Amino acid sequence: MKTIHEPSAEMIKDERIYAQWGLTDEEYRQISEDILGRLPNYTETGLFSVMWSEHCSYKNSKPVLRKFPTEGPHVLQGPGEGAGIVDIGDNQAVVFKAESHNHPSAVEPYEGAATGVGGIIRDIFSMGARPIAMLDSLRFGELDNERTKYLLEEVVAGIGGYGNCIGIPTVGGEIGFDPVYKGNPLVNAMCVGLIDHKDIQKGQAKGVGNTIMYVGAKTGRDGIHGATFASEEFSDGEESERSAVQVGDPFMEKLLMEACLELIKDHSDILVGIQDMGAAGLVSSSSEMASKAGSGLVLNLDDVPQRETHMTPYEMMLSESQERMLICVTKGSEERVKELFSRYELDAVNIGYVTDDGQYRLFHHGKPVADLPVDALAEEAPVYHKEYTEPARIQQFKDMKDFEPIVENAGETLKQLLQQPTIASKKSIFETYDSMVRTNTVVGPGSDAAVLRIRGTRKALAMTTDCNARYLYLNPEMGGQMAVAEAARNIVASGGEPLAITDCLNYGNPDKPEVFWELWTSADGIAKACNTLGTPVISGNVSLYNETNGEAIYPTPMIGMVGLVKDLDHVTTSEFKQAGDKIFSIGETKADFNGSELQKMQLGRIEGELFDFDIDKEKRIQDKVLKAIRNGWIQSAHDCSEGGLAVALIESAFPKELGIDVSVDIPKEWLFSESPSRFVLSVKPEVAKEVQALFGADAVEIGEVTDTGTAMIQTHNDQMELNVHEAKQIWEGAIPWLLKSKV
Repeated sequence: MKTIHEPSAEMIKDERIYAQWGLTDEEYRQISEDILGRLPNYTETGLFSVMWSEHCSYKNSKPVLRKFPTEGPHVLQGPGEGAGIVDIGDNQAVVFKAESHNHPSAVEPYEGAATGVGGIIRDIFSMGARPIAMLDSLRFGELDNERTKYLLEEVVAGIGGYGNCIGIPTVGGEIGFDPVYKGNPLVNAMCVGLIDHKDIQKGQAKGVGNTIMYVGAKTGRDGIHGATFASEEFSDGEESERSAVQVGDPFMEKLLMEACLELIKDHSDILVGIQDMGAAGLVSSSSEMASKAGSGLVLNLDDVPQRETHMTPYEMMLSESQERMLICVTKGSEERVKELFSRYELDAVNIGYVTDDGQYRLFHHGKPVADLPVDALAEEAPVYHKEYTEPARIQQFKDMKDFEPIVENAGETLKQLLQQPTIASKKSIFETYDSMVRTNTVVGPGSDAAVLRIRGTRKALAMTTDCNARYLYLNPEMGGQMAVAEAARNIVASGGEPLAITDCLNYGNPDKPEVFWELWTSADGIAKACNTLGTPVISGNVSLYNETNGEAIYPTPMIGMVGLVKDLDHVTTSEFKQAGDKIFSIGETKADFNGSELQKMQLGRIEGELFDFDIDKEKRIQDKVLKAIRNGWIQSAHDCSEGGLAVALIESAFPKELGIDVSVDIPKEWLFSESPSRFVLSVKPEVAKEVQALFGADAVEIGEVTDTGTAMIQTHNDQMELNVHEAKQIWEGAIPWLLKSKV
């Protein structure tokens, strides 16, 4: 047997080896003096380092997360388990969560994105739910360099490759491009599942003597310290930590998913708890399951299935190898579990048992290698109340004059905007995803929100991911409100009633007071919007340290939202349906250009004070739009966002290449304003009066859909005439052209 020489407890202290793993001097002192009363050995130090990392413990963000509303009349499970659960009636519920895989995707974009998808899928089926849909939210630098093009193509391939192989449709998402993400792309994946109330599971290990079983793929050395890796910044001088990136196998995951769902549905009498081995692998899943149940655990690491030789306890516990789950079953039922998993050609191994002493004890080669209070690992990481300071830029922005765009020809400006990567069609990207597998997709990628029918009912689920980080850069609190509001607008435009959100809070280094201020104040905005819109936060994650060479990304709290469509007749899409329909502009258009796509295009940067936003007005308008849809009055509905009214109008004309004849009582520049709380609706002529009466001053009839294939828009000071087919070709061709062009 090969002998592994690990540093002694004294060496770890004297040489401050713990600091290389992310523990501070004070944290190490707490562990050795306050918790253990002795020096932790190599394995124990490793366990604490990952469990006390920001990625696992949220030690820097817990005070922020406490601001969020997490309960509501429909919430069955809020934050704290693998995913959140919301009741949708008929003893069914929707289960959803989003996770970030930013650092791994910057280093190994294909595997980083693929394993992000795999991990979030496991979170969903660990709750007992069958995953039905994937969405994503991606951020990259500008498409003007080969590295960014490579990252985009590989991330998209990783998402599609994993999702397509496992048979879960990727039905929606969003992609934004800004220079701040060049060295630190964001890869956020969201998974949505369906469950019957009776099948809901918890990640817990309780019942003295009950068995802890390891199921799924074997453990390797991949992903060790992945959780710590996710809690560090990048710099050009450092070697990329490829060993911290895992490798996924979607075919193995498919088998694991089916085996776990069969265990949950057909063997509920023996299943006590189940949890994904995600960040920090075996240590996080096992310690969290015991801590939640108030139990202790004994694990024998000799029995952990290993695909590499001579693995140490440290390596086995910290490995983030993919496609693995931990389950707790009643004592004596182990053979039933093994027989079930063997039918799927998967390992199912007894590796330990539940105790009542609250201790977490690991054995290897018959010797104890760790003996710790389980709560110290899972619950008692220190919580930091970071200093925060308003960045100097915020006052500078307030002192600036508002940006005034130069628009000589509105038609030419619109064509330029349609070529901006953030606005341009993502068709070439989402066509690589299978959005129709399982045949429940009613509305796939390309509309405001994806919609999936719930089989056996007249109901459907609408789902979306959204965040305009530029708004948050100018004003984090108001931008946080607007991110939630935009997600809700997309749900409402699809005929859904917003239910709840999940989030990925992507920020820079929280040790910098200016960055923590962004996180702190944007959380206030998110919480206010969630309270007003009735959409509690039921799950999510925090991804900090998104910096390269000291430069942070924009504050980017991605909002994933799910809504309930009460009847399939209410499903609404963004495209105009037929000539003769009347077009309404909903909401007020003003000169709101700071932070806009037009400002970025003309200045090459964003700046200035963010325009006003009224969340109560937003709620009022959304309620009216949903009422009009449920009354059967609305032919199409589209959220006005990046690029403003002109972009929303022409995007609605693209799918059927219909024309529009519109006249608006605004200057031509305002066609590209990004005033919030706006929709473009089309309605049949016979209900136009009812629509106007419902909305009152919130609606203006601005024209009608035509069959000319020409977009005619009359303003105070311009008449725009654009061939819709040609504009669509520009819009659809922009990203493929940028990806092919040589820098």
